[in-house]
Amino acid sequence: MWTEIDNKLHRKFTFTNFIIAMEFMQESALVMEKMNHHAEWKNIYNKVEIWLSTHDAGDVVTEKDHTLSKELDKIAIKFIA
Repeated sequence: MWTEIDNKLHRKFTFTNFIIAMEFMQESALVMEKMNHHAEWKNIYNKVEIWLSTHDAGDVVTEKDHTLSKELDKIAIKFIA
């Protein structure tokens, strides 16, 4: 579930292992590049934490972030057991 914190959408995904987390990140990166909308994220072993905001709108949450969050949720479904 995405939550809005400090003008950013935030979500933490937990996967089975590191390799699955990396596969999620790789597929997500392709979508982000296609949308020209890149996330702030971190990975620790099987966890991926993501923050979304629109930098050229003053680092606030916009429709662009909501659209990307939905795309990331679609990708995550394929990797979460």
